[in-house]
Amino acid sequence: MRGKTVVITGGTSGIGEVAAVALAGMGARIVLVARDRKRAEATLARLREKGPEARHAVYYADLSSMAETGRIGREIAAAEPRVDVLINNAGALFPRREETAEGLERTFATNHMSYFLLTHALREPLTAAALAGKGARVINTSSGAHCGARLDFGDLQMRRDYRAFRAYSRSKLCNILFTRELARRWQGTGVTANSLHPGFVNTRFGNQTGMFRFLKLFAISPEKGSKTLIYLASAQEPASVSGAYFYKCRVAPVSKEAQDDGAALRLWEETEKLAGL
Repeated sequence: MRGKTVVITGGTSGIGEVAAVALAGMGARIVLVARDRKRAEATLARLREKGPEARHAVYYADLSSMAETGRIGREIAAAEPRVDVLINNAGALFPRREETAEGLERTFATNHMSYFLLTHALREPLTAAALAGKGARVINTSSGAHCGARLDFGDLQMRRDYRAFRAYSRSKLCNILFTRELARRWQGTGVTANSLHPGFVNTRFGNQTGMFRFLKLFAISPEKGSKTLIYLASAQEPASVSGAYFYKCRVAPVSKEAQDDGAALRLWEETEKLAGL
């Protein structure tokens, strides 16, 4: 990873922070996208300990906001002529339905729209890295929670019958469908796109939900949960794979709904409309 630039969202806690520190230790330069300044500064200090020669950086944004995600995407693209790895890892689950200022359900906005918008904004530096001869990678953190989820294109914002885990599951299905369509559209560019299930990890995620707090008694550590993320960012084997879903560093099966290329195309088109692209 020496000499490579890695942009990561959700990199100031949990599996994202473990992965960022590990990749910095391999020689990568880490560009964090964060919301909480205190946690970001603490993570930057850890990155500088692991890779003191690299100019690690941080950009601040609320990734549930399309305007803020678009802004930092443009700022990163202007500052970074080459991005070797983009890790879309930020995620959230809200016990009650919330809408952003742009009228989006907040789980959908954070877990899906931010992935789409940031990837779109960084297309040129990702392609530049690929043209440099070593390929580039987009990695999207999904979840096994996608199993059983179905998208309702008539109600993507879940105005009817909102349930927290259903909203989360649908957003994780979106991650896989987005990855499949991205891989199809960017085929031949040298940029690969893959998604992953990290396992059920004991992190800050979902702490506001009683069910998640209980289930975390049986969860794995962030160190174990980060292994597939680190593998997809750094290992040679997945460099030639695109459009796949990984678990425990291997290609894994997905639900029938996650294999629906028609749904992947429609989600892409609906997302473009929401984003005004």
